[in-house]
Amino acid sequence: MQLRFGYLFILFLPLIPLAGQDVHSGLDISATVSGEAIYANQLTEGPRNGTPEDAAFRAVVYPFLRLDEHWTVEGAIQVSSNPYFTEDFTTPGHGVRTRILRANVGYSRSWKSGSVSIHAGQLSSAVGSFNLRYDDAVNPLIDMPIIYGYWTKITTMGVAGIQTDFTQGKFDARVQFVNSAMMDPRSIFDRDQYGNWAGGAGYTILPGLRVGISGSRGPYLSRQWPNFFAGEANPNRLPGSSVCTELQFARGHWNIEGEWDWMLMPYHVIPFTRREGGYIEAKRVLAPRWYVAARDGYLSTNGDCQQAYEMAVGFRASAHELIKMGYEVERDGNSGKLTPIAMVQFVTTVHPLSLTWR
Repeated sequence: MQLRFGYLFILFLPLIPLAGQDVHSGLDISATVSGEAIYANQLTEGPRNGTPEDAAFRAVVYPFLRLDEHWTVEGAIQVSSNPYFTEDFTTPGHGVRTRILRANVGYSRSWKSGSVSIHAGQLSSAVGSFNLRYDDAVNPLIDMPIIYGYWTKITTMGVAGIQTDFTQGKFDARVQFVNSAMMDPRSIFDRDQYGNWAGGAGYTILPGLRVGISGSRGPYLSRQWPNFFAGEANPNRLPGSSVCTELQFARGHWNIEGEWDWMLMPYHVIPFTRREGGYIEAKRVLAPRWYVAARDGYLSTNGDCQQAYEMAVGFRASAHELIKMGYEVERDGNSGKLTPIAMVQFVTTVHPLSLTWR
């Protein structure tokens, strides 16, 4: 407990000398809006029991308020249909869901070769790097990597807490203390909230080439978890762990991204769950408006391995419009069954409001 309070004191120490700022403030709102056409036989299976064709949409709104030179308030609010992501294909019914991915207050300072920033509120997980490319206008493919998702994976949902980011030359680092594990993100209004540490560091070896490592540690289980059985230990006595390695490379017409993640979820009444997965992704620009991209990923849970192969062709119709045509094949580790999925995605970015004032 003393360590936690000491960390919070260090986080907020730079906030003391704030008087005398005289810079422009402003409000900015942008959004990414996506529509999808889907063809997948998986949609016909239980519990969805629908037709193989479906349509989906997603909108992510990014409000950003600059209060002065150092203080900001930012958010990311997602409204999406069910289904939209491929992990939704095995859920029943249709509907619309709203998720707050980010909503935090930030404070930052910079100097000649570095910077430090502090954010408190709803944050993206500090583990991995795909959350920085979660927007459809940035992700060159249509689906997300198989090691990412909303539950039991590296979460793409927000988690409540506080985070410090630091850069110095070619080095970058982040440390985060949040209210729940990335494998089971909890609302601040939920039961079974247990503090978790997460963080990472990276080094840019050459321009365009960065390697990094990240991880997390803390209780991951909640009493609402499907595998929380009678007689299980108190969730706060079952700390989970995760370690992730990261690679980013960009040169000329090529962009390559890769991650490998290992997760351990301990139990007392059933065997431990060990998950391991990774992906490698490549994008090649063919012409100013055209590109091709491919991703190969896997996720193994106690030896049961799932694989996902995805490829896409992208056409940039304008500076604000992108069309992707993608094909994905998922392979079940137990049965060897192959599940093909074809998708077309239209993405547009809008910038409805930008105001500045003193």
